[in-house]
Amino acid sequence: MQKSSAAILGIMLVISFTIMGLLVKQALLEVKTYDRNVTVKGLAEAEFPADIVIWPIQFTAAGNNLENLYNQIDEQTQQIIGFLASQNIAANEISFSSPKINDKLAQQYGGQQDFEYRYTALQTITVYSSSIQLVRDAMPKITELGKRGIVFSQNDYNAQVEYIFSRLNDVKPQMIEQSTMNARMVAEKFASDSNSRLGKIKSASQGQFSIDDRDKNNPHIKRVRVVSTIAYYLAD
Repeated sequence: MQKSSAAILGIMLVISFTIMGLLVKQALLEVKTYDRNVTVKGLAEAEFPADIVIWPIQFTAAGNNLENLYNQIDEQTQQIIGFLASQNIAANEISFSSPKINDKLAQQYGGQQDFEYRYTALQTITVYSSSIQLVRDAMPKITELGKRGIVFSQNDYNAQVEYIFSRLNDVKPQMIEQSTMNARMVAEKFASDSNSRLGKIKSASQGQFSIDDRDKNNPHIKRVRVVSTIAYYLAD
């Protein structure tokens, strides 16, 4: 009986060690599998029309009589507003603030008065509109007001037209999906070339979205791009 019990115990120990060995081997294989991974980047890029335009219209005036200068600014401001209305630009899309007046005499500190006009003024009228094409059609036509004596300021940085794409949240899901798909295609190609198969995602991160003009001649068309970085496990 003792010999029989010892034999059974021995067999059970052998079986236990065999099972344990298989489990350890499987665990080692799993650790080895999960230790292998590949990190890839997926790019998504698309073009969208801008949906907001900001058009600052700046003009200057000069004179030696301050009251007359203000009257001139008011008159020319009304001319510009009338022009914009004739181009079907809504009144609530037009705004303007008080003009900036520069007194050259006040800057002379008692020095010689060698200037033609004592006062110069800068006025800005801003169009903020979602009617992109309507505003773009009006832009070249405003030069007609220059023939009536309005002196526009074209080189001021603050007078540059700005186009905005505000619908980023609307296109984010589809662009993230596209960048993820592109990343997976790269990872699958890598796995195939290395005689492996693609496993689960180890980690993923989404880069920042960037919005740029398509080119300098078409700032109203925006190029939106995002890069997703994804790490996949590899298995044999």
